[in-house]
Amino acid sequence: MRDSGLLQGAVDRHTHILFGVDDGVKTLDDALAVLAVEEAAGISDVWCTPHVMEDMPNTTKVLKERFLLLKAAYKGRIRLHLAAEYMIDTLLEERLQNGDLLTMEDDILLVETSTVAGPIGLHGILADMMRAGYRPLLAHPERYRYLKDEDYEKLHEAGVRFQLNLPSLLGYYGETVRTRAEWILKQGWYNAFGSDCHRIRAIADLTDRKALDVSLVDKLKEISLF
Repeated sequence: MRDSGLLQGAVDRHTHILFGVDDGVKTLDDALAVLAVEEAAGISDVWCTPHVMEDMPNTTKVLKERFLLLKAAYKGRIRLHLAAEYMIDTLLEERLQNGDLLTMEDDILLVETSTVAGPIGLHGILADMMRAGYRPLLAHPERYRYLKDEDYEKLHEAGVRFQLNLPSLLGYYGETVRTRAEWILKQGWYNAFGSDCHRIRAIADLTDRKALDVSLVDKLKEISLF
């Protein structure tokens, strides 16, 4: 993928490299190693998006403190940013009510659900976020087995943004997810992509892979967050 030119100047909107806070990289050295691979691939910006959920109730304060440690230690060219990946659960409801959220620019809020079953009233919950002034960016929608074609269309038309996991296009999560990712991409419904990197081996493999079809690379280059 490095040779396709796709990653040159790209923004990785979804990573778990904020060390020691979730199921992603565990140490500062591991995080710096991942950033070295991303920098070599030409990526210009990396968003740290650690999990925030009932099972991993990371506080905004702790995440900001850990992010400052990472920024102080990293001496490379990549621009680092902090947001979070919020599971749609009761903890997110609480954070929404308190305005205690780590968002991307223009109040873009990265959210996820279980891959097996969505929360009751998903469409309404996302609409409530938008009424509150947030712009939901749905993480890796291609991985949600409960969503049908018409659900993706309805979410897109409602203004929900979609974030593609690049490994999905390479079959990391199985053929069904790969096929669905290609379909969403061809509809022009993705607004961002990310590595969803949890380990250095994963990002090294992703950047070195060359199996992505040229037509898909062209579609990926057309993606715009806005």
